[in-house]
Amino acid sequence: MMPRLLRLLPTAYLYALDMIAGAAVVLTYVGFAEQRDVPMWFGYPLAMLVGTPLAGRRKKPLLTLAIVATAQVVATLTHITLEPFFPTAFAMYSVASLCSRRVAAWALVATLVCAPASVLVSEPWPDGPGLGSFVVVLVGAAWALGRTTRVSREYEARQAVAEAERAVTEERMRIARELHDVVAHSLSLIAVKAGIAAHVGAARPEVGQEALRVIEAASRDTLVEMRRLLGVLRSEDAAVELAPMPGMGDLPALVSRASAAGVRVDLSVRGEVPDALGLTVYRVVQESVTNVVKHAAPASCSVEVEVAEKAVVISVVDDGPGERVPAGATAGHGLVGMRERVAVYGGTFSAGPRAGRGFAVRAEVPLS
Repeated sequence: MMPRLLRLLPTAYLYALDMIAGAAVVLTYVGFAEQRDVPMWFGYPLAMLVGTPLAGRRKKPLLTLAIVATAQVVATLTHITLEPFFPTAFAMYSVASLCSRRVAAWALVATLVCAPASVLVSEPWPDGPGLGSFVVVLVGAAWALGRTTRVSREYEARQAVAEAERAVTEERMRIARELHDVVAHSLSLIAVKAGIAAHVGAARPEVGQEALRVIEAASRDTLVEMRRLLGVLRSEDAAVELAPMPGMGDLPALVSRASAAGVRVDLSVRGEVPDALGLTVYRVVQESVTNVVKHAAPASCSVEVEVAEKAVVISVVDDGPGERVPAGATAGHGLVGMRERVAVYGGTFSAGPRAGRGFAVRAEVPLS
């Protein structure tokens, strides 16, 4: 837990802690040198070599270990001190946590050969082997802790990459659903009006012109929505459409377009729908009305949106044929997309033919 807690501190604080640790080691070794009556020209520089490099262990971990371990070996062989290489273990942790596996392994082998050997040379039996064994355990434990920290960091980095990839995938799926709803609705309307223009254009040119005007308006609206949806996929220096996504205020225009395609829609909205749910409600109504235009026109349709105590209830009922997929045809993704949108909020969705004639879509989207 300690490495995790330390990573929460700002980088400047971590370097300050390293400097404090290095200063403490220098003062300790200066005290050892003074107790042993070591000449100042030798003891003080050696103390600096043992402690000062620890301040830069995060930048140059391998160089720090080489200097500190060598200085401690010299201090042990010259009988300035005989301690279990704590500064070396501290530097070894940095090497194991920051360097590659091969570099860390070679550094461990070299340190475990030199440090215990200097203890065995300086201290006779039986204290020498015991202290040498403790040095091996201490340095080895520091190395193991450093490797564990490195593995943990690599795992967290992989998790972060996986989360980012998952977020990108979810965003692409969201854009795909939005494009499906936009394109399916507009193309259905365009197909209906184009068929009308083709059949009656010669005999009744005013009807054909009206159909072409509807097609033009639907095409422009679709292009605007597609530019808005695909703006996130453009390069950073490209202008992005900043118009808001459709919501409850756009339902009257949606109803008007459906009426132009031969489906009379009665819209009823009771209550104030939260802005966060406005797009979902709009898309459910849009897809439902689009299905009526595609499979039931000419027909009439009622759309009711009611804000209840705990949920927004959406009901779309038409009086067209109950069967939505002709024999031999393949079902589309409209109903699946609506079900997924509602499921995101933990809501319920149902759709199917009514008894006798017509088709009904009902969705409940929780407010909380």
